[in-house]
Amino acid sequence: MSAGDDIKNNAEKLGGKIKEGVGKATDNENLEAEGHADQTKASTKQAGENVKDAAKNAGESLRDGFKE
Repeated sequence: MSAGDDIKNNAEKLGGKIKEGVGKATDNENLEAEGHADQTKASTKQAGENVKDAAKNAGESLRDGFKE
């Protein structure tokens, strides 16, 4: 995963936490839910990136095994 993707996902997660906190503080259930959804979206993107990286690493290991 690129560092840029990691930073974007973490920023989105942080923004979601802030929205959720503001929603709780102002008793705004919609904003709170939106913040929670933003965090979930960022976590899902992060998980997808992790799966891509794992598949790439597995493919490289397999390829390297055939070279030997």
